[in-house]
Amino acid sequence: MKPEVCVGAVVVDDGALLLVRRGRGAAPGRWSIPGGRVEYGETLAEAVLRELEEETSLEGVCGRCLGWVERIVAEGHFVIFDFEVVVLDNTTARAGDDASEVAWVPLDDLIGRRDLVDGLLEFLQEVGVVDALA
Repeated sequence: MKPEVCVGAVVVDDGALLLVRRGRGAAPGRWSIPGGRVEYGETLAEAVLRELEEETSLEGVCGRCLGWVERIVAEGHFVIFDFEVVVLDNTTARAGDDASEVAWVPLDDLIGRRDLVDGLLEFLQEVGVVDALA
């Protein structure tokens, strides 16, 4: 199985992080940031905004790349580039595509959660989105 290029949208608004509960694919039932595979012909920025809209119905503006992670799991080998994204209107979020739920989770509430996808909290701490000492 070849590695696949993926993207993630790190959306923080009013001290809360936008999360989706995965409905299918890798880690179903776990909470993660919106994201998915890059399609042929898309830039990374185009892919992150498409995935955000498909999974949450929100439109956004793509900012800088926060970093990347590599995940090798039973479902595949994924190289994921995570970007800061600012949403244009945070009040219309609803689950779509392969997301079963959408939630705005206060950053302080992320520490100690056991229902996040593996490595997400650590990544958010490494890039300074979540206070590592919280």
